[in-house]
Amino acid sequence: MKKILFRKLLSDYISFFLIALLSSSIIIWVFQAVNYLDIMIEDGRDYIVYINYSLLNFPKIISRLFPFVLFFSLYYVTTKYENNNELIIFWNFGIHKIELTNFVVKISLILMIFQILLSSIIVPKTQDAARNFLRTSSINFFENFIKPQKFNDTIRGVTIYSESKDRNGNMNNLYLKKENKDGFQITYAKKGTFKEFNKIPVLVLYDGETIKGGISGITNFSFTKSDFPLNNFKTNTTTYIKTQELSSIKLYKCISSIYLSKQKKPDENIENCSLKNLKNIYKEIYKRLIIPFYIPLLALITFLLILSSKENSDYYKLKILTFVFGLFFIIFSETTVRLISDSLPINAVIAFMPYLSFVLLYFFIFKKLNFKSFSK
Repeated sequence: MKKILFRKLLSDYISFFLIALLSSSIIIWVFQAVNYLDIMIEDGRDYIVYINYSLLNFPKIISRLFPFVLFFSLYYVTTKYENNNELIIFWNFGIHKIELTNFVVKISLILMIFQILLSSIIVPKTQDAARNFLRTSSINFFENFIKPQKFNDTIRGVTIYSESKDRNGNMNNLYLKKENKDGFQITYAKKGTFKEFNKIPVLVLYDGETIKGGISGITNFSFTKSDFPLNNFKTNTTTYIKTQELSSIKLYKCISSIYLSKQKKPDENIENCSLKNLKNIYKEIYKRLIIPFYIPLLALITFLLILSSKENSDYYKLKILTFVFGLFFIIFSETTVRLISDSLPINAVIAFMPYLSFVLLYFFIFKKLNFKSFSK
């Protein structure tokens, strides 16, 4: 009978947790997907890049929501069991409260391992894949990022300004500035429009003047029609690999090259592996491998609710205190990231906090439940 009760409780916990996690993640993903429209509209990317980039950010949303949704799910289901007098069934069949607590702690350890795998392997890989779509894709919709009465610098080294734009995409009173190592080029035109010649995007300019400046001096010439090819330009969108996109193995190798190697020098073959970036590397490792250890602590906090029954006058206060206590550690786990520095001893102390907090809280619950009387 005990197995049936535990199986039923586990089913309620997991089902509510999965539904809450997926629904809340989808809602946040939809809002973010709307913001990612800028990638397509303002940066001139096509729909395929937009869709892939949006979908690959979904695992990151799940990873960030995981601890809070888990705590809320355990809190809600445990409270529901108490209000419906279902916990009494456990006590009547000889299940001690410490047994129930240990059962949920074991489940939380499994979920903690899943969160570590998610945050240390899946999320960095999908983040790098999402960024790779931007690195390898080209600008397709040039008409989209040219906004009238606004200096548009989406293309690296090129600034385009248009006074007005009609429904057909024709632009009036254009200003273009192109900069490179050899000098600069400034072009004025009364009218301009985008066209394609042999799949090469070209900005066709009418009735204008071009001024070129360089080592040899400044020259200028007027034109009635001039083509401004855009196929050899790159976007200003950040395309370098960020620390959060590096694999956990590379982060470990980077730290090993600094502290474990004889040269004490960062591995130059690993992106962003430098002494200046050491603090960010520690922060990333902390977020991936240490913050998930707050999950068993959050699970244990919810079982402060079984220290009292709903018939007790202080039960309502206990519910509020438990919820606030859980929120505190969720916020605390995120804010401690700011305390991470390039000092290994300080980081070790911060990383030890979830373990210490768990042991102290478990000892408190153990003592309150009077486990000694149960063992007899």
